[in-house]
Amino acid sequence: MHPNNPHQGEYPMAELLQALPELQQFTRLGKRGQTTIDFTHADAVLCLNRALLKHYYQIDHWQIPAGYLCPPIPGRADYIHCLADIVTELDWPKPVTVLDIGTGANLIYPILAARSFRWRAIGADIDPVAVASAKAIVDANPILRGKIDIRQQPGKGILRGIIQNGEKIHATMCNPPFYRDVAEAERHNQRKWKNLGQKTGQRNFGGQHNELWCDGGEAQFLRQMIDESVEFAGQVGWFTSLVASHKNIPALQGRLKGVNAAEVRVVEMAQGQKRSRLIAWRF
Repeated sequence: MHPNNPHQGEYPMAELLQALPELQQFTRLGKRGQTTIDFTHADAVLCLNRALLKHYYQIDHWQIPAGYLCPPIPGRADYIHCLADIVTELDWPKPVTVLDIGTGANLIYPILAARSFRWRAIGADIDPVAVASAKAIVDANPILRGKIDIRQQPGKGILRGIIQNGEKIHATMCNPPFYRDVAEAERHNQRKWKNLGQKTGQRNFGGQHNELWCDGGEAQFLRQMIDESVEFAGQVGWFTSLVASHKNIPALQGRLKGVNAAEVRVVEMAQGQKRSRLIAWRF
């Protein structure tokens, strides 16, 4: 985990319960006698996120539509802090502006960007329900107003249709859909629950189809993003994305070499047993 990530170690349950007393209904004692929650329970994870956002980021109102992705905040914060290391190298005018591609109904990345670093953030999504939810979160929290701009993706582009003429963006970020289709997503979900010893197929973190899968999966999504990034080389300082599968990295590096990227970086990240990475490139 990034050393500047505030979510190190175990969750500070006493502070979180003080910030959001309703979290109490989801608590239980862990194997070591510590206070924890049932992470297989979707409502518990949602309530934990609300407590984390209130305690660490002063977000008083955060709600997402049923069935939408409820992401683990510590891992999302890791991406933001790794991105900050890259952005600080840019000799561009402030304030820093970042674009989150596929911001989702939860708006987590723009919230963390605005509250952790006082960056200006743009959240873009193709799903009208997600866009409406993201706008509602901004409207409900005065601390976010004027800091976050929500945009609807009008077509099948990733960067096209979102980045405006003459607009300067310090960095883009993205957590792309991983699976190639619904069947692949469900197979993975069933394996996860089997490993956890659970019989249900419910996803504790939720997720709509455009949040979890797309034609060609993560690899195809990022190939398209790389191809589109060439068009915005003069407007964006760094293009970045999470890459869930390390097997996709060599092909992506080859694609970036083919479009003459001036620099490509792969930053390894770890949160507990989970390993991930981000790929970053500039022209």
